[in-house]
Amino acid sequence: MRMELVKVCAFALMGVLLALQFKGGKQEYGIYLGAALAVVVFSCTLSYMGQAKKQLMGLWQQLSGGQSYLTLLFKVVGITWISELVSGICKDSGYSAVASQVELFGKIAILFAGMPIFLALAETIAGFAGG
Repeated sequence: MRMELVKVCAFALMGVLLALQFKGGKQEYGIYLGAALAVVVFSCTLSYMGQAKKQLMGLWQQLSGGQSYLTLLFKVVGITWISELVSGICKDSGYSAVASQVELFGKIAILFAGMPIFLALAETIAGFAGG
């Protein structure tokens, strides 16, 4: 894992340095390179998330059997990463307004992803208060 981290960081640094070469002339090439670089690094991250999910699911099954909470956690992390990635690309491209809207949509998506747990909690509290 550590060696992979070093490789990904070195790849990202070299890509950014290469993209900086386009800042003076053809800026759109630098933007395209930066976006492609972000997608490649993100895909490397996803491969490790699959491994982590398998290990955590096994642990979670042994402890309490509540996989829905862990699934929700992974959904929220995924929504956050994707919205941050796209927002960062939009900001780097000079579209700050679009980036803000992507961030807002990500926050709303996280709110709706967690709504079933919130509703179950509200029902439990209402059950204790009413009973």
